[in-house]
Amino acid sequence: MDPGNYQAIERTIGIQFNDKQLLLQAFVHRSFLNELLDHDEELVDNERLEFLGDAVLGYVVSEQLYLLFPYVDEGELTNLRSALVRRETLARLAEELDLGEYLKLGHGEEESGGRTRRATLCATFEALVGAVYLDQGIEAVRRLVFGLLRVDIERLRAVDDTKDPKSRLQEWAQATKGYTPRYKVAEALGPDHAKHFVMLVQINGEPFGVGQGRSKQ
Repeated sequence: MDPGNYQAIERTIGIQFNDKQLLLQAFVHRSFLNELLDHDEELVDNERLEFLGDAVLGYVVSEQLYLLFPYVDEGELTNLRSALVRRETLARLAEELDLGEYLKLGHGEEESGGRTRRATLCATFEALVGAVYLDQGIEAVRRLVFGLLRVDIERLRAVDDTKDPKSRLQEWAQATKGYTPRYKVAEALGPDHAKHFVMLVQINGEPFGVGQGRSKQ
């Protein structure tokens, strides 16, 4: 990879690497080294960076979801994280950054479409995250990842905001109190054809709110 390519990638992601070798390593596919009869010992494939990047991605995304969705339980947080770090999502981010253009591939891998293969693009994105983490630290990873995932996260938040109040109260109560809200009729006023209900909500036996209207709902 020549200096011009380094600069193009750095401009694209908004990060200037201190260690250019790390940036290069993020784009070296195993097939490239397998086809070389002799190569610089410093040139290694990106699989170790991919391993690290996968773990770092899992951490920063988990942390962000934990902070953004304080009343969502562990199971739903896991589902949200899976949606953000699944292969299809990461491959899409790699495509947005044109990472496939910078890959160093073996001839066979090149001919079989490796430059656009989703699994390869996903792995390359994870390797890039690993390289950013080692060279720049966790804050740089957060800026890169959440700059790219901003729309995806806003979409998840929009879905969460559309939940009805009863569902949101139940999530909050289970997350913070460890109990499910219970509802009881405090009063039922008026004739049968025009009832007016006063409802009490309790959490672990304690009153937490009163609502009223023409329906118990």
